[in-house]
Amino acid sequence: MTNLSYEPLYVTYLVYFNRDRDYFECHEVLEELWLKLDRDPVYKGLLQIAVGLYHFRNGNFRGGHMLLDSAVHKLEHASPQALGINMAKLVNEARACARQLAEAVVAGSEDLQHQPPGFRDLTIEIVDPVLRQAVEEASPSITANIPQQRGPRRGEKHEQRQQALEASVRRRQAADGSCSASPGTKGTM
Repeated sequence: MTNLSYEPLYVTYLVYFNRDRDYFECHEVLEELWLKLDRDPVYKGLLQIAVGLYHFRNGNFRGGHMLLDSAVHKLEHASPQALGINMAKLVNEARACARQLAEAVVAGSEDLQHQPPGFRDLTIEIVDPVLRQAVEEASPSITANIPQQRGPRRGEKHEQRQQALEASVRRRQAADGSCSASPGTKGTM
């Protein structure tokens, strides 16, 4: 259960998720780690929970359901305390949200207009004391996004991270002697 070193992007994700309830920014920071770790399915599930909650909160009930349901399928076989969190509890809460949204979507658009499903934030319970300390120590240095992103537009932080990622890829390619990118590879990172 105890991992002496947690990825800073994962710690940042937890700060945005639990402290700020900024699910858009959760996606932004964890996507970078997910790509770095060869698209690990557990991180993808955590990404999808954040994006599912983002859609749910913003009234996209069908999109919220699809992402939360997909996240549950990715995470339900993970260790109950994977990545230093109470994964079992998170999966159960995400499953309950997905069911709530599925029922609302099946009921139809007429019912959704008159009685939309009630949104509630989820909290990721941190069970590893080392991770809890890392989150507490990182929190003061992580600036909250005010106002939070409410639309699909990506923010300045994403652009900066994307530029840094692209520069890193260019440096790696230059070091490997493969600087020439083939046509049509732009944006496939």
